[in-house]
Amino acid sequence: MFLVLIVGLYLRFRHPTAPFEIAYAGNKQTVVWSTSAQVRAAVGVISFGERLEVLQRFQDQVKIRAPKGLVGWVPERNLLSADLWEKLKDLDAKAASMSVEARGHTRALSNLHFGPGRDTPRVRQLAKDVPLDLLTRQPAEIVSALPTNANPSAEESTNQSPETKKEETKKEDWWLVRAHTTDQGTLAGWLLGRFIDLDVPAPLPDYASSAGMRIVAWEVLNEVSDPSGKRKPQYLLLGTHGPEGQPCDFTSMRGYTWSVKHQSYETAFVESSVCGKLPIKLTRAAASSGDVSFSFQDLSGGSEPREYVMRQTIIRRVRQRGDAPVSKHKQH
Repeated sequence: MFLVLIVGLYLRFRHPTAPFEIAYAGNKQTVVWSTSAQVRAAVGVISFGERLEVLQRFQDQVKIRAPKGLVGWVPERNLLSADLWEKLKDLDAKAASMSVEARGHTRALSNLHFGPGRDTPRVRQLAKDVPLDLLTRQPAEIVSALPTNANPSAEESTNQSPETKKEETKKEDWWLVRAHTTDQGTLAGWLLGRFIDLDVPAPLPDYASSAGMRIVAWEVLNEVSDPSGKRKPQYLLLGTHGPEGQPCDFTSMRGYTWSVKHQSYETAFVESSVCGKLPIKLTRAAASSGDVSFSFQDLSGGSEPREYVMRQTIIRRVRQRGDAPVSKHKQH
């Protein structure tokens, strides 16, 4: 009987605490601390994606056990639940099947989210200059408080107290991206558009600026040979005017073709009467300089497909039976 008691006490105090849930490290690196108290010491580091056993919770601190036996405390905000980890796998799979509409990089330290919107859970934080593939855009609402009116009108003075603050609802652009991280490879998530710098090939930014266009995406239609032997890409540039958060992904299209005679790009096509929805679907001929067709959904009158074809340097819309007549496209 005495021996059984000794064995029982040994198992109680020496056997590792059983976890009550599983979580995953949600930062590139997170310091593990010896205690949840303010006076503490670092006992190790965990990396993004490590599978962790949750042993205890205290306020906003979580006691975890890492795969190699490391035990300690980390902030709860630096962990992803098992459910969120599965959602991240689904998001990665969805992103892998989508076409790339533009490429860029993070402008600054940025938070990658599970959905479009600042209140959605965070996947992880991205450093500056992380390469990005941009897949699709979605506007999201943001509510901000307006400053209190220092000199209210008579009506305002009667109907609101001095402490009352108005709220203003705006919309901002979010992009589903594939981020190419140095530690985890490709990682999908939603990123606030203003934290993205596009890597637009020259000289397209200059042309867009002169046209007052804010670039959204671009496509290489085909390539042509230059007498020097170099291959010159010919572009479809997509953009919009005005602030972010608009219902249309793009409202303006421009085609730029390479002029062998002038050794420069020329505007071959302009269309400014669309409410386009990404993605752009491209069909190229077997020859690199051959005909190209592209299409997208136009939301101007519901959701109708629009198709265009490029032959040499001429881009024209393919008219469907029943389409309303439109003004002639600008050609050069």
